[in-house]
Amino acid sequence: MDSVSSVRDSLPEQYRAHFETLRQEIIDFTKVHGISRESLGKPNLLREATKKLSTQDLERLALLLERFEYLLKNGEPKKEELPKHLQEVERLYNLREQYTFQFNLLKEVGILKEGAILGIDGNTYPIPTLEQIAMRLFERRETLETKHDQGFTKLLLVPFGMSLDTLRETFKQFLLKYKESHSSFDLDTEDPLWTGEGYKRADIGDFPDIVYYPQSFDPKDHQGKTKMEMLKEQAKGRWTLPPTAGSATGGTAFAGVAGGKGLGTPGWTVHLLQPSNPNEQDTETPKGFAPIPREGQGTPHPSLREGRDRPPLEAGKIPNGYLSILQKAQGDKDSPYHGETGMTPEDWITAFMIHLSETGQPLDDAWNPTNKESISYLTGVFFRFSSRVPCVSWSRDSCRANLDRGGPRTRVGAIGLRSSVVV
Repeated sequence: MDSVSSVRDSLPEQYRAHFETLRQEIIDFTKVHGISRESLGKPNLLREATKKLSTQDLERLALLLERFEYLLKNGEPKKEELPKHLQEVERLYNLREQYTFQFNLLKEVGILKEGAILGIDGNTYPIPTLEQIAMRLFERRETLETKHDQGFTKLLLVPFGMSLDTLRETFKQFLLKYKESHSSFDLDTEDPLWTGEGYKRADIGDFPDIVYYPQSFDPKDHQGKTKMEMLKEQAKGRWTLPPTAGSATGGTAFAGVAGGKGLGTPGWTVHLLQPSNPNEQDTETPKGFAPIPREGQGTPHPSLREGRDRPPLEAGKIPNGYLSILQKAQGDKDSPYHGETGMTPEDWITAFMIHLSETGQPLDDAWNPTNKESISYLTGVFFRFSSRVPCVSWSRDSCRANLDRGGPRTRVGAIGLRSSVVV
């Protein structure tokens, strides 16, 4: 466990991140349960240290050690099914197929390197594993049941900890590469991504402009956190979502904690959204992300259970209005929007790449001929120094993606909100 670099470097490059993930899971488990790391290499000490563990915890530790040993002996992860209690979760969300597609896409575009990202703090953050996500969904199955019935089945893996500047450049290169392989895709290759003033270095430095998950769009009382602050809290397993994103008192977020079992994955956020093919979710893997309907054009998602229909959030409200809707919903478990939060630029960029790859269509193409899509406010962040809220879209006329900003009290009929559920 301690000869980290030499053992890791002896493995094939594609499995080194898996080594780090397993190793960290074992270390976290021992910390949570008061087991000394020295006892892991001494059977008698380990037997004594684990006497008080429940059967489930014993099985979990045994499985982790077995996988770690297999990886070291064979130079590759052990191929196996998810535990039985997680297989139903996998089926409900078509989780394995979604995870595999997004993992490969993030690797292809250069976000994932050896299965991890580089954070703004200089640390590397391995992508959460399929089992970690399945476990989190299983632990939250009761609270997520309603959201599943409302159609929140589309997975979104977001490399939250990396620099927004780096992610924007990756997005730009993705668009150019997509054009190379799809000649009919209309793209301004000279300027494929227009970025408004204020985005450059917005999440880094001593005084970053962007704060995440604000409680208000008041520059003096936003109650949001910088990315660096969130990464530190994630690493310590203390990051909790504010009332706008979890519960009336704040909810535990997946990225950094995992139901008290020490299985966190700092540097990442994992979301569920409604897909663009809601009527096919029972028979097909969720594809893309549902558009934001214009005012008066929204159709409630057909809930699987009576009384759980969710009226769509339509365009035409001010950012303050959308934030208020989500805040009020967290104090009301009967609200159709309970448990939902606004998105961040990192969320939207990642979602756009997935959406275009899966559907062949740009996300938030507000001026397409059908007029059934909208520009998106990203109320999960706030530019505190300029008092602005991001608004993002695909510009059909300019053939490029736009990262813009607007005032929190600005109302435009073609701008709305897409919310997500952080798991």
